[in-house]
Amino acid sequence: MTRLTATAALLAMLSGCDHGFRDPSREFGPEVSDDAPMHRVEIHHPTTLGVADTPVTDAAGRPIGVACETCHGPTPDLSWAASPERPESFHEAVDLRHGTLNCNTCHDSEDRTQLHLADGALLDIEDAMTLCAQCHGVQFRDYRRGSHGGMNGYWDLRRGPRDRNHCVDCHAPHTPAYEPVLPVHPPRDRYLETTEAHPAEGGH
Repeated sequence: MTRLTATAALLAMLSGCDHGFRDPSREFGPEVSDDAPMHRVEIHHPTTLGVADTPVTDAAGRPIGVACETCHGPTPDLSWAASPERPESFHEAVDLRHGTLNCNTCHDSEDRTQLHLADGALLDIEDAMTLCAQCHGVQFRDYRRGSHGGMNGYWDLRRGPRDRNHCVDCHAPHTPAYEPVLPVHPPRDRYLETTEAHPAEGGH
């Protein structure tokens, strides 16, 4: 049987199957007019934005962050410096691995709670995506087109709203590259594994 004949036979068989292939949960929604109002697109505001990790961890082992404005804001609170767990130099807890950049490349040297573009224009920390976009143009282009960054909600904004991720939802600003990981768990052979509770067969 040739490929063309097999394809024709398959289409003929499927054309006679009207039942059992429809999933009601995947039905199209009601029609929406072309001039329907557009719903909002909101970019998530990460809680880690403007926060520096410390060597101190919480119960789950995650670093406890300190807001930059704690020390660099208009009313700094340096009470944490009396803690015996404080680092000798606080900023040694910041692992900066972002190309050849240094702190002053992105942060204003006079006010660390402010960012600045390459031309010196100041940005609030909430506008960090504008800063990211000036160097990562390809990624920002793809983000605007919806193929980078991830989102939840509706493609068709006439049907519902859309929530989008922020750059630092996925990329730590100081160390944006993903750490190498294995794509899958390594193979496991339960017959070759031994534990104190279950020694290998023949063991004493």
